[in-house]
Amino acid sequence: MSGGFLVSFEQALSAESIQPADASSAMLVGRVWSKTAGGPCPVLISEGEVFDLTPLAATISALLEIDGLVDALRDPSRFASLGSLDAFLRGEAGDLLAPADLQAVKAAGVTFADSMLERVIEEQAKGDPLRAQEIRGRLAPVLGDNLKGLVAGSDKAAEVKKLLQELGLWSQYLEVGIGPDAEIFTKAQPMSSVGCSAYIGIHPKSDWNNPEPEVVLAVTSKGKIVGATLGNDVNLRDFEGRSALLLSKAKDNNASCSIGPFIRLFDGAFTIEDVKQAEVSLVVDGKEGFRMTGISPMSAISRSPEDLVSQLLNDNHQYPDGVVFFLGTMFAPVKDRRGTGLGFTHEIGDRVEISTPRLGRLVNWVDHSDRCPKWSFGLGALMKNLAERGLLQAKREG
Repeated sequence: MSGGFLVSFEQALSAESIQPADASSAMLVGRVWSKTAGGPCPVLISEGEVFDLTPLAATISALLEIDGLVDALRDPSRFASLGSLDAFLRGEAGDLLAPADLQAVKAAGVTFADSMLERVIEEQAKGDPLRAQEIRGRLAPVLGDNLKGLVAGSDKAAEVKKLLQELGLWSQYLEVGIGPDAEIFTKAQPMSSVGCSAYIGIHPKSDWNNPEPEVVLAVTSKGKIVGATLGNDVNLRDFEGRSALLLSKAKDNNASCSIGPFIRLFDGAFTIEDVKQAEVSLVVDGKEGFRMTGISPMSAISRSPEDLVSQLLNDNHQYPDGVVFFLGTMFAPVKDRRGTGLGFTHEIGDRVEISTPRLGRLVNWVDHSDRCPKWSFGLGALMKNLAERGLLQAKREG
């Protein structure tokens, strides 16, 4: 049971098109549904081939906890091949899944100045895109100048907070954007994320929504950042704009969380410093010829990845199976689509591409959540599948 996540054969991607530019030197791990193995497998991607890592660990969560994992993966010939990456992208060998399973799926919000401004606009517009343009024109000159380059939680941020309060412009979004405490929320349930080449879901009642291109960190149960990948924190601007208490409805819907294509492990050639300098690109192509592009430079983030992880996982909050952690985006699209002043919203059939050279390319197609393949393979189904394949017993003996 693969879950039917792949798009049509005509839309199938190639291995070369989704891998990092320096794939030959990248340590890439992922997750596939293998027809040969009869279930999900953590895998190593090397030279366009998919190698089965279940002898090391039955889940991605357990795999990332292994000390010395990078060294253990340096010789792919130790592991059996499940087929070529192209064969998985075409659906012949199985499906390419999100590179996460038991981990919690968490996200940090309002971590860039530009997205702070757009969240305040949503709040004041009460979810109405018709009001957004007028509010943007009024607030941007004041908020934009004060927020750019501001370090969250700093003395300067406290000064700006006082100024904005005096101007009557303070907001709950600015509080988490530049105050001492980051917004950290649950984006999706473990096992519910979709991977590269899947459909992503927009709630059918939403008329104002957007992709959120982000870097996603792979974090172990001990809080160690071991790698990074890309993600799309699909968002409903009208739902959240009506009330911040609708955040879960705005964020967590069927197929509304995309992660992939692979986790690039940190090694001598790729580190957290490379993540901090990454520029995440977004391209949305509509079936009607509409195109929108944008870039989200990680260097503009208002909190460091390490600070965000320390606020996520600490003595007050543990994640025994690890976390995949969205770091937020500065890109809030405003390009008009349905008419002047209406800004951007998705249309069914949009092709959404999120990329950065050293993490590869995450590509998805948009449909309504109720028409995307239903999430049916959860934690119980995974445990049953692993038990039937003898992998849980093998883990106990190991």
